Amino acid sequence: MITITEVKTLKEKKQFIKFSFKLYKDNPYWIPPLISDELENFDETKNPAFKNADVKLFLAKKGNEIVGKIAAIVNWQEIKLQNKLKVRFGWFDVIDDIEVTKALLEKVYEYGREHHLEYVEGPMGFSNLDKVGALTEGFDKIGTAITWYNPPYYKEHFEKLGFVKEKEYIESTFTMNNVDPKSFQKASTLIKKRYNLTSVNFSSSKEIMPYVDKMFDLFNRSYERLSSFVAISDEQKAYFKKKYIGLINPEYIKFVEDENKNIVAFCIVMPSFAKALKKANGKLFPFGFLHLLKARKHSKDVVFYLIGIEPAYQNKGVTAIIFDEYYKVFKRNNIQNCIRTPELEENRAMHNLWKNFDPIIHKRRRTYRKDL
Repeated sequence: MITITEVKTLKEKKQFIKFSFKLYKDNPYWIPPLISDELENFDETKNPAFKNADVKLFLAKKGNEIVGKIAAIVNWQEIKLQNKLKVRFGWFDVIDDIEVTKALLEKVYEYGREHHLEYVEGPMGFSNLDKVGALTEGFDKIGTAITWYNPPYYKEHFEKLGFVKEKEYIESTFTMNNVDPKSFQKASTLIKKRYNLTSVNFSSSKEIMPYVDKMFDLFNRSYERLSSFVAISDEQKAYFKKKYIGLINPEYIKFVEDENKNIVAFCIVMPSFAKALKKANGKLFPFGFLHLLKARKHSKDVVFYLIGIEPAYQNKGVTAIIFDEYYKVFKRNNIQNCIRTPELEENRAMHNLWKNFDPIIHKRRRTYRKDL
C-alpha cells in the first residue's frame, strides 16, 4: 500500500532530501547536493522564492520505507504577470513503480485545483535560476551541480500517465583543443572599436559585488522575451549574490561596458564542482568544503552558467569580446572542457553564440505538461 504524507518538520525535510542519496547510492552519474543547501532552499525564512511562491513537499511510503518524493509549487509571479495558470512540480525522485509516481502527482493535481489552476508542468524549480527538466538522453554522462539527474524510467512514467512534452532543453560540451581563437580575436578588437566597448575583468569577489545587481537587471532584460521566463526579484538578487558569488573564481566573471559604463553583456562561468560534490556526498564537514575549495581553484572543467546581452547589442557580435577574454584565462589555467547548462531548444540566438566552438550535444531534458 502506498501512502503519501506532507513534509512539515525539519526531520521530514531531511528525509525528503536524503531519499535521493539512497536512490542513487551506487550511481556514478548523479551529483549529490549539499544537504545544508537543500535545507536552506526549503526554508521560508531564508529563500526569497517563498515571497512569490507557495510550496508543499510530499513523501511516498510503502510501509515504513520512503519510495518517492515531490514538491508542488505555485509561482504567483508567473500566474499574475504572465497569466500562466500552472502548478509546477520539482525535486521529484521515485523508485521504478508507476503507481508511486501516479500517487505523488495526484497530490500536485490536488494542489493545482485548490488554486483553480489549469495545468501542471515539471520537473522545474521555483524560478528560472533553479534546476529544470527530466533527463531524456545522456544517462551515462556525469551531471553538474546545477542540473537534476534521473533514470530513463521517469520519461516512461510521465508519458504513460498522460503527460506530453512542454519544453525541450539541450546540454552541450566543447573542448578547448577545438577552439580557434582567430574566430573571435579579430572580431573582438573591431567590435570594441566600432561600439566604444570595454571588457571588464576581476581579480577578487569584492570587486564584483558592485556590478551584481546591474547584472541581474540585464539578465532580466535579456530573457524577458522567452515565453517561460520569470524575472528575478530584488530579494532573489540579494540572496544569490550572498550565496553564490563567493564560490566563483573571479577570473571567470566577465562584463562588457559601453562608453557610459553601462553593462551591455556579462557571462558567469563556474568551475565544475561535480567531482568535488561526489566526494563530499552532501556534507561540508569534515572534508567536503576542502574538496569544493580545491575545485574552485584547480578544476580543469568549467560550466557556462549565465550569459546575458542587452537586446540592442544581441546581433552585434559582442560575445566575441567575452570569448576572447575567456580564451586567455582558460589557456592560462589549462581548462580542458567547457560545459553548457540546459538551454531551451527554441532559443536559436543562444545556440548561434557557440557555433564556432564545435559543441557536441551530450544530454537532452524536457519538462512535461498535463491539463488538470
